Amino acid sequence: VSMYYDQNGEPIGSMEWATVCEDRAACVVQQTDVGDYWISTVWLGLDHSFMGGPPLIFETMIKHDDAWTEYQERYSTRAEAEEGHRRAVALVKTGGVS
Repeated sequence: VSMYYDQNGEPIGSMEWATVCEDRAACVVQQTDVGDYWISTVWLGLDHSFMGGPPLIFETMIKHDDAWTEYQERYSTRAEAEEGHRRAVALVKTGGVS
């Protein structure tokens, strides 16, 4: 079982993962500013399910001013990550994150 996955969810080796991670822009799915908030969704490539289900290789987090909020969601696919990013943006716009 692999710990590293490409953006299509296919297993890759640690060296390939490290090479892709050197290009930070290649890891960004979407980033959105909403007032004092910054919503960031990225490809992690490292399975954060820790072998307990489908690999979780994408993540959305929200930063307010200079501090990360407690908001964090992880996903298995790019499509899930894109939808999760839209939900996080909507949450910030409606005041659901503090």
